[in-house]
Amino acid sequence: MPLQTGLSAAVEIVVGDDDTAIAIGSGSVPVLATPRLVALCEQAAVAAIDGQLEDGATSVGMRVQVDHLMPTAVGAPVTAEATLEKVSGRRLTFTVSASDHRGLIAAGRVTRVVVDYDRFMEKAN
Repeated sequence: MPLQTGLSAAVEIVVGDDDTAIAIGSGSVPVLATPRLVALCEQAAVAAIDGQLEDGATSVGMRVQVDHLMPTAVGAPVTAEATLEKVSGRRLTFTVSASDHRGLIAAGRVTRVVVDYDRFMEKAN
C-alpha cells in the first residue's frame, strides 16, 4: 500500500545537559543545540511513517531545512511534530515544527528516501 500524505507524529523530550550546544560541540551556550533539535524533527518524521513501509524497507535522511528560531533552556519540554506533505516516488517530504512552553521554536522540512535496508547497508561497507 503506498504511503499517504497526512501521516503525522509528535515526539517529546525534556532538554537535558546532554542536549545542549556545549555538550554536542555546536556552540558555547547551555541551551538546546540545533543538531539535537534537527534530530528530534527527524525522529518525528520517522515516527510518522512507522509501520507503513513494506517489509525490508526503511527510510534514510536526505535533506533537512530547519530554522531554529528561539533558544530553549535545560529542563524545558520540547515537542517536535512531522507531517508527511508530499510523496514523490521514494522521496518523502515532511513539514516539521518544534515548540516549547512558550510556543514555536523551529520550523522547516525534512526529506527522507525509502530504501531497501539490505542494499543500503551493502553500500555502507
